[in-house]
Amino acid sequence: MATPLEQWVDQVASQTQPKNIVWCDGSDEEYERLVREMVDDGTLIELNQQLFPGCYLHRSHPSDVARTEHLTFVCTEKKEDAGPNNNWMPPKEAKEKVGALFRGAMRGRTMYVLPYLMGPPSSPYARVGVEVTDSPYVAVSMRIMTRMGKVALERLGSSDDFVKGQHSLGDLNPERRFILHFPEERDIWSIGSGYGGNALLGKKCFALRIASYMARFEGWLAEHMLIVGVEEPNGRVTYLTGAFPSACGKTNLAMLVPPPSQKGYRVWTVGEDIAWMHLDEVGQLRAINPEAGFFGVAPGTNWKTNPNIMKTIQRNTLFTNVALRPDGTPYWEGLDENPPAECLDWQGRPWTPQSETKAAHPNSRFTAPARQCPSMSPYWEAPEGVPISAILFGGRRASLIPLVFEAFNWQHGVFLGAVLSSETTAAQSGAVGVVRRDPMAMLPFCGYNMGDYFAHWLQMGQRMPQPPRIFRVNWFRRDEHGNFLWPGFGENLRVLRWVLARVHGEAEAEETPIGYVPRVKDIDLDGINVTRDTLRKLLAVDRLGWLENAGAQAEFLKQFGDRLPRELWEENEKLIRRLQSSVTVG
Repeated sequence: MATPLEQWVDQVASQTQPKNIVWCDGSDEEYERLVREMVDDGTLIELNQQLFPGCYLHRSHPSDVARTEHLTFVCTEKKEDAGPNNNWMPPKEAKEKVGALFRGAMRGRTMYVLPYLMGPPSSPYARVGVEVTDSPYVAVSMRIMTRMGKVALERLGSSDDFVKGQHSLGDLNPERRFILHFPEERDIWSIGSGYGGNALLGKKCFALRIASYMARFEGWLAEHMLIVGVEEPNGRVTYLTGAFPSACGKTNLAMLVPPPSQKGYRVWTVGEDIAWMHLDEVGQLRAINPEAGFFGVAPGTNWKTNPNIMKTIQRNTLFTNVALRPDGTPYWEGLDENPPAECLDWQGRPWTPQSETKAAHPNSRFTAPARQCPSMSPYWEAPEGVPISAILFGGRRASLIPLVFEAFNWQHGVFLGAVLSSETTAAQSGAVGVVRRDPMAMLPFCGYNMGDYFAHWLQMGQRMPQPPRIFRVNWFRRDEHGNFLWPGFGENLRVLRWVLARVHGEAEAEETPIGYVPRVKDIDLDGINVTRDTLRKLLAVDRLGWLENAGAQAEFLKQFGDRLPRELWEENEKLIRRLQSSVTVG
């Protein structure tokens, strides 16, 4: 008798009508065969194998270079369950509309069946997904990003407990491009795109949108967060998670290299994008990284900003939409100070520094195995996960938000995450400096109503005897001339040291209306070009500015209506009262 998985694969095959079906086993031999086939048909370009062994370049269709949020839907029976944070389509309508596009979509193509595991193979928290796709590029990318093939089938057995994902390139027409999530059925449909965020269904689709929905009902958290362990000179390692919207230094923090002045410190990477967090038998929050690879943005990545990721991508890496130098090596803006005299741009066209276009697409990517990263923690695949002592929420704000401050308690910390904001950059839109709210950096990725999501966070706190401490950080404050006040990058370790000291009861703080702020003397400035006066500016609390900000926060929270937990309204009102009192006294 056919297993539930076999029945589903047969069902999708009868709908999409592929010429043949290949069940992927995840082996090295299979990977190499698929890569060779793609090199032969031009899907992949072999890079210089002496300098970049095992590395290849993929060029996607010019209309298919990023996540398409406006074509991404959460399909719940009730619209209010998807919430104002998601595009919604009724499941019946979605299946009729997009089902028609899937009919015969794989004719003349091979259908690859990709069983995969999200999480370390021996972890009780790992989950099985299966993606069917007609893209060999997706097949090899999923092999890097997940534990794919035999290991997943062994975990699944004859069970029906897997997240289903069906993907087809279709005709790549943006008019016929949809990414649909059916959280109530644990099902994902994606058609018309080969771009990673839309086509690697284990990533944002499963690991965040579907998993966040599952986590709500099963009592855990699926978050858009890095996971790091900070080792002190005495050998103590403390694990933190952190949520940061795009362009806020998340990957750099996940792979931070301590500067020479911070002798004896080391930062261990557990994950740089997604954290699944569960409570153990004593109520300790523990995190696993469900992924096995990195899917990172290339532009701006270099030996200064992130030496660890640069070492990682020197081999066995798929590059997408970067430029190609004459010597067969990849190039992108920000890689070094000397752009090549000539190269082929991301579309294969001749490019020189005088060209009016970018050599690499601004959203060009690399897909690389996490095990190759020099800073990977020896515990990054620990089945039980690592114990989390602190959670950071960070954004890009030129003013108002101090360098770091600590929430008064878990409820206040959830409020800080719920109103997390960041300013747009030139790479994101024409209007620079516009403040956008991105709760917990999850706005595009939460698979259900965020009002319910905030309530779930509050409930999780009630189940923990000692919940992690929550902090807000901001590396991006500027002076009146527009210059950054804080050097950032590796020097952010100085801020993490204060966070650790607070976690372990080894540092004082000044109580302010917004939370606990470090005393100036408690941030180490030795060997850094930051004065005490500059640090005072970085830590200053602009009470009038915060009052104005509280009004903007209230406007944002209103959209969730009666789904918003009253505790968050109370936190905003308490903030206003504290600020008004301090302004009056001052």
